[in-house]
Amino acid sequence: MRKQTSKTLWQYHTHLLSLLNDLEGVIQPPKFHPESDALYHSLQVFELAYHQSTDPELWAAALFHDIGKSVDQKNHASIGADMVHSIFPQRVEWLIYHHLDLLKSPTKTRHKLAGTSLLKDLTTLRNWDMNGRSQFATVMTAEEALELVLNGLGSDA
Repeated sequence: MRKQTSKTLWQYHTHLLSLLNDLEGVIQPPKFHPESDALYHSLQVFELAYHQSTDPELWAAALFHDIGKSVDQKNHASIGADMVHSIFPQRVEWLIYHHLDLLKSPTKTRHKLAGTSLLKDLTTLRNWDMNGRSQFATVMTAEEALELVLNGLGSDA
C-alpha cells in the first residue's frame, strides 16, 4: 500500500482543493440527489464519515468519492479514482473506484468481497453516500474538510 508522508500529502493541497472546488455547481439528478450540488453532497458525506469513523482513509474516500463528476457523471467513479491515483493510499483509490458496486451489483459484490474488510468499508461508504443528501445540512468548507483528511492521513504515515 502506498504511504505518503504528511509533507508529501500537503504538496497536493492546492491540487486537491481545486478538484473539490470543481464540484461546486455540478448539478446532480434531483431524483437521486435532492441536495443537487455535487460539492455540497460530498461535504455531507465527509461530515458523516468524520463524525462516525476515526479512519482518515475512509474520510478521504468519503470526501473524494464523487470527484469525477466534474468531468463526467456516468463514469465518475473510474475518473475520480484516476484523479487521485498515487496521491492517496491504494485503499482510498479502490473505494472511490468501487463506491457504486453495491448499487449496481449488490449480490455479486457481496459474494466477491465476502469476509473482507473491503466489503465493510464499501458498505459503510455506501451508507454515508445514501445519507448525505439533505437540502438543509450544515457542512464545513472544502478546505476545512481537506485539511482534516491531510492531517489525519499524515499522522498515519
